[in-house]
Amino acid sequence: MRILISFILVLISQFALANRDFLIDSDWLSERIEDKNIRVLEVRYHPHRYFTIGHIPGAVQVQRFKDLGDNNANPIMRFPSKKAFEDTLRRWGINNDSTIVIYDDSGTALASRVYFLLELYGFNMNQVKILNGGSRAWNSFEDMTTETTRVSRGNVVLQEKNPNLFIEWQDVYGDVVSERDKNIVLLDARPHKMYTGEVIKHSILAGHIPGAINIVSMKGISAQEWIDEKGLIDLYAQIPKDKTIYVYCHDGFRMSLAYLQLKSLGYKHVKLYNGGWSHWGNRLTLPTVEDEAPYAGDYEL
Repeated sequence: MRILISFILVLISQFALANRDFLIDSDWLSERIEDKNIRVLEVRYHPHRYFTIGHIPGAVQVQRFKDLGDNNANPIMRFPSKKAFEDTLRRWGINNDSTIVIYDDSGTALASRVYFLLELYGFNMNQVKILNGGSRAWNSFEDMTTETTRVSRGNVVLQEKNPNLFIEWQDVYGDVVSERDKNIVLLDARPHKMYTGEVIKHSILAGHIPGAINIVSMKGISAQEWIDEKGLIDLYAQIPKDKTIYVYCHDGFRMSLAYLQLKSLGYKHVKLYNGGWSHWGNRLTLPTVEDEAPYAGDYEL
């Protein structure tokens, strides 16, 4: 009986910590879309669809690679500099008091990258929302337009990168591959066949970083919408909340989704690998594991 009560209390505490206030539906947006402080951002998998299929009226186009990465880095999806991202936000008409609504057509994985960058550079996240269901949710009841949105240049001011939200390859190599710090969980958010090495994509090398576990962040999405809180809790059940979590994917979007999912469940110490697998998997000297297990071969010992 005592064990059952303890289990129930743990379950209740997990739900109590869950917070999805950043997720909105199309009704929320349609009621506020004329507000002068609302700025809607669309980031599609194929950016040309902003013009061909259409977008939410008033939405500004986000070009997912050019606008959300470092165009001069290798790989290009390392985080953009503060100056570059600030300039991009101003071009989108963002001010310090703007309420930003982000949507995509990819289960919020692309929108999550915008969300993370805003948090990384110190924007007030109480003013940032994500449209659950994205373009599909809006288009089910509301009209789209192909007219390009024109906005006045904004004046937002960002802060320096928050060091508590990201890590570099040296951190992964030192803390996980070498020292095997038991207080750190390395999470690979990519599709499972990329994790095992059966599929090679976005890199020269196959497999995963030694020590990484695989939880596919897109499994937290169904029909373009987030699954319920219980489902997310089950998805990430193997990760204790008192651990520090390093997350990576191949191009920066799925790991951003994992970050947001974990944050919504109350995980406090989540950091993204700047560059991810597109960085690690293209450095021929860095170690990889082609297996179902986190450590295998020489790294199993």
